[in-house]
This record gives sequence, C-alpha cells and structure tokens, in this order.
Amino acid sequence: MSAFFGLIQSAIVYGTIIMFGALGETLTEKGGHLNLGVPGLVVMGGFAGFAAGFVYEKSTDSPSMFLLLLFSFLAALVFSALGGLIYCFLTVTLKANQNVTGLALTSFGVGVGLFGGAYLSKLYGVAGSAKAAVTGTLYTANLNSVLGWGIPGDLLLSYGFLTYLAVVLAVVMHLFLNKTRYGLNLKAIGENPATADAAGINVDKYKYLSTCIGAAICGLSGLCYVFQYGSGNWSTNNNMQALGWLAVALVIFSTWKPLNVIWGSYLFALLYWLYNYIGTIFEIKLTQIWTDILQMIPYVVTIIVLVVASVREKRESQPPSSLGLSYFREER
Repeated sequence: MSAFFGLIQSAIVYGTIIMFGALGETLTEKGGHLNLGVPGLVVMGGFAGFAAGFVYEKSTDSPSMFLLLLFSFLAALVFSALGGLIYCFLTVTLKANQNVTGLALTSFGVGVGLFGGAYLSKLYGVAGSAKAAVTGTLYTANLNSVLGWGIPGDLLLSYGFLTYLAVVLAVVMHLFLNKTRYGLNLKAIGENPATADAAGINVDKYKYLSTCIGAAICGLSGLCYVFQYGSGNWSTNNNMQALGWLAVALVIFSTWKPLNVIWGSYLFALLYWLYNYIGTIFEIKLTQIWTDILQMIPYVVTIIVLVVASVREKRESQPPSSLGLSYFREER
C-alpha cells in the first residue's frame, strides 16, 4: 500500500511539471502557433530560476526568503518569455517555418541551460552539480508538515505551492479562453486569422502576447522541476527536456482544453512512473525491456487519442485550423 501511495505522490509532483508546460503550449497553439521549443523553454526557465536563487544565496550569509522566492520565480518567467519572444520574432514577424524555429529553440534552450549550470559550478568552485538548497526549501514547504493529517494530508497537502498554482492556472485559462472577449478573440485568430483581422482584431499583437505568456508558463515547468522535484539541485541530465516533449504530447491528448490538461498530466505522470513502482506493488521483477515499454505508454496513449479524434471528426477535438501556418495579411 505504501508503494501505491508513493506512486500517487510521484504522479502529482511530476504531473505538475508536465501541466505547466502543456498549459503554456495550449495557450500558444490557441493562437495558431505550434511551438516545438517547449523542451528548451522548460530548461531555460529552470536554469534562470535556479541561477537567480543560487547566485543570491551565495552573495549573502542571510538571504531574504521573500527575495529568494521573488528572484527565482520572476527569473524563470522572464527568461523563458524572452525565448518565446525570439520565437515570435522569427515566426510572426519574419514568417519563418514554425517547426524548424521551435526545434532550434529547443536546442538553444537546452544548450544555454547545460552551459550555464556548468559555468556557475565552476565560477563558485562547486564540486559536481550546483545546488540552491535554501531556495529549494521554499518550493517544497507544504501544509501537511504543519498540520500532520496523516495519509489524507500526504496525498493532498504534502506538495509545494506550485502544485496548486498549476491547477488554479488551468481553471483560469479555461475561463479566459471561453468566457472573455480576449480569449474568444485569440481562439478566432487560431481558427481563421484573416477573418479575425477583417473584424479589427490585431492578429500580430495577440500572437505575440499568447506565445510569450505561454512560453513564460512553460518556464514554470522547469522551475518546478529544479526546486519542487529536485529540491534545488541543478540537473544536467535530459529529464527536463523529456518532460517538455511529454507536455507537447499532452496538449494533443487533452484536445487543446486546459481542464483536460489537469487530469491528463497526472495520468501521464502516473504512467511515466509506473515502471518504478509496479514491481513493488505486484511483487514482480521487471526486466529492462519492460521498463522501457512502460515508459513509452504516455506517448502510445497520445497516438491512440490522436487517431480516435481524427476518425470521429468532432470539431471540438481538432486543433486550431491555422495551427502551424504563417499568416500573410496581404493574402486575406
């Protein structure tokens, strides 16, 4: 039973990381832009937040908890939003191919993160990976450590604030897209930018804002990975990048609906971590090949959902009509 609870807790923590990335990409794609640079944005946000916390911790003997939280949080938002701005300039202003630009952004973001982490370790003479331990405690602080509600508290209240922020953000995004004029304008641009333009909507402005804000939200995914999951340890493996690709897959799985992203992210994370707990739960020993197969399940499920949605041909399950296509105003 403890292994089962451990699987649920791991799914919620990992699901939160995926959720931020998927929500950011959902907002971007609603405006008609396919940003395959999500993995790079995740790494950029994680590195920027880590660097801000790490450098401030090293600069003083008694760092302010409020400033640590503020600097790391804002750094992740701003740095990943700058990545989104680069993407916007190339795809919205210069009309560059969105797929190629997104893949280039992924390579760039991952490279910046790996180089920056190694540079900080060398600059401050840290052996191995650098760690912002104090900042990590701010993101892992939880209510259950104070209330001590046992198993219910472990399952519901033993997570950092980013877990609950992600759920609130998904609900707010749902309301924004479906209940506000600006959200409906954005969806109109994603479906038919020429018609939206003719109706007086500033297409480029909406595309810039939705993509940059979406990129900033993706950056929170990396921040969550470094501090809430990694407790302030800077990671040099490819896990953050892999979770970025899972986030892109989740957008398709959730059929571009923010509320579906909530349960979908937890399901993806549960399937992703199943290999680590299934042996204990069912008292069996997994071979490496079965471990690899289990880790493929989220991607296989996404493909199945995509096929089913295409066969059913329901409009609400389809991507925005102009997704991935550059808008040339003179052709409307």
